[in-house]
Amino acid sequence: MYENGKTVCYIQDNLPFRLKPSVENFYILMTEETLDRESRAEYNITITVTDLGTPRLKTEHNITVLVSDVNDNAPAFTQTSYTLLVRENNQPALQIGTVSATDRDSGINAQITYSLLPTQDPHLPLASLVSINADNGQLFALRALDFEALQAFEFHVGATDQGSPPLSSQALVRVVVLDNNDNSPFVLYPMQNASAPCTELVPRAAEQGYLVTRVVAATEPGLFSVWAHNGEVRTSRLLSERDAARHRLVVLVKDNGEPPLSASVTLHVLLVDGFSQPYLPLPEVAPEREQGDSLTVYLVIALASVSSLFLFSVLVFVVVRLCRRSRAASLGVCSVPEGHFPGHLVDVSGTGTLSQSYQYKVCLTGGSSGTSEFKFLKPIYPNIHTNGPELEKVSFNFSIE
Repeated sequence: MYENGKTVCYIQDNLPFRLKPSVENFYILMTEETLDRESRAEYNITITVTDLGTPRLKTEHNITVLVSDVNDNAPAFTQTSYTLLVRENNQPALQIGTVSATDRDSGINAQITYSLLPTQDPHLPLASLVSINADNGQLFALRALDFEALQAFEFHVGATDQGSPPLSSQALVRVVVLDNNDNSPFVLYPMQNASAPCTELVPRAAEQGYLVTRVVAATEPGLFSVWAHNGEVRTSRLLSERDAARHRLVVLVKDNGEPPLSASVTLHVLLVDGFSQPYLPLPEVAPEREQGDSLTVYLVIALASVSSLFLFSVLVFVVVRLCRRSRAASLGVCSVPEGHFPGHLVDVSGTGTLSQSYQYKVCLTGGSSGTSEFKFLKPIYPNIHTNGPELEKVSFNFSIE
């Protein structure tokens, strides 16, 4: 009878727990090893109680153990390093990639914030190149990248959780700028400028394949050829007396980009009998021609100015004459010279048929027929009183062609 009141309590063997007897019929559930919530967050434990009677009777009870979380795991990036490819001349604020990190903790301990870590290169303006979304790790290019200025750059990003204390990790990001065909070839030699074009001398005795010059970075069909890979300009055949003394070659330099871009260089070639032969440098021709053209322009402007002034003077003179003639015609008077009437027009001798001296007012009238009338309008009597008979007033008309 005494054995029937005794009990035995136990749990499964595959659990990290054990029952420890405390006092009579009391047990304590204890852990036998460290629990890891990230490995197993929940345990279902079946406690079995059996008496020692005959037959033995038992009772089972199920309990659930939940393992609470502590911030014991730092965020982990999905990759230790990221390589992002960006084509140059991109649009500002373009998303160039995403970094991602996870945290095995739960709740606030698993909330991650992304950030750009300070760079070790003082010459890299990272803050003006890229930015990161703190919530989801998206990376953006803040401005257009130029392959010719910056081919690649590296920086670190950090991921920090919100636990206490906060834990963090970092990853390396490498941005590679891809080249676009946005630059035309640049000719290093010969240098091209407006004042000094390149001039090369070629002896007329040159054989086929004679090296004329080398373009670092032409072509006249038949006489000259250019090698595509090294830019050497060579003669294609033997020179003859019939070939022109001066040749102008335009060499085209073209790249293989998409779309292809090109640049050109101009070469002046003089065919001479020997390098000791004096020749006129071609670069001086252009300035003299420009000077002559400017002098011609000045002469034309001066001639036009003088001609305009002369025509204006003639026009003013004609207008003034016409105005005076029009005004005289509108008044209807004849012009008579002022002062004493000329004496040679007066008979002063008294020997003529008239016994007294007379003076006449004379008026010439112009006409469209080319003739003028010469009129004696009236005599002018002297202030002499005579007793003789009064003379009759006479008027004479003459026609003068």
